[in-house]
Amino acid sequence: MNQFRIAADSSCNLLTLNGADFVSVPLTIRTETEEFRDDASLDVDAMVSTLRSTRGRSYSACPNVADWESAFGESGDVIAFTITSSLSGSYNAACVAGKNCTERNPARRIHVVDTLSAGPEITLLLEKTLSEQSSGAGLCENLKAYQRRTHLLFALESMHNLAQNGRISRLTATMAGVLGIRAAGQASAEGTLEMLGKCRGGRKTQHFMLCEMERLGYGGGSVRIGHCQNEAFAQ
Repeated sequence: MNQFRIAADSSCNLLTLNGADFVSVPLTIRTETEEFRDDASLDVDAMVSTLRSTRGRSYSACPNVADWESAFGESGDVIAFTITSSLSGSYNAACVAGKNCTERNPARRIHVVDTLSAGPEITLLLEKTLSEQSSGAGLCENLKAYQRRTHLLFALESMHNLAQNGRISRLTATMAGVLGIRAAGQASAEGTLEMLGKCRGGRKTQHFMLCEMERLGYGGGSVRIGHCQNEAFAQ
């Protein structure tokens, strides 16, 4: 692959990628009464406000096969990145779309990557792909090697959505909010999100995450930080 399109579902947190033919494929966030499409027109404040106030179930829906086929276009090679397949059907949908596209045009090459992650780690993979565009046949192997060295850590200030999805009790979520407890975790090697610890307050959370970075072998290099209405903590 020398010149090719890069596609990713919107879990990558990017709408554009400078210097690349890039397409973001939106996921959808739904409650019992409202739907939010994760694209350039998304009102994040309205979505967060709705999710905080809803008492019913909230969940995400992945892009469907047609969404991915549209992103891949009618010609040219493509490399696509999806949120971890352990949390979403986005990877499977992208694989089916790639198969359909290459059956219509066997000359095309479409490679789909299950990132086993989400958010900033996908951003790192996208940036690596862009920097390695001239690698030709070695691109996929280079990406696999790079992916083995990247990691995702996360911290949740609110556990409301976990309670809404039935993953923890409402009482636990409420008490965590009252006590200022934040859940810290990582994306595992299998692509699941696993909890590493609970921290009280922002400063202890930051210290915990820095220690985890060192434990995972960080000794310098690229770091990407994503946040939701929490720029001060991210800075």
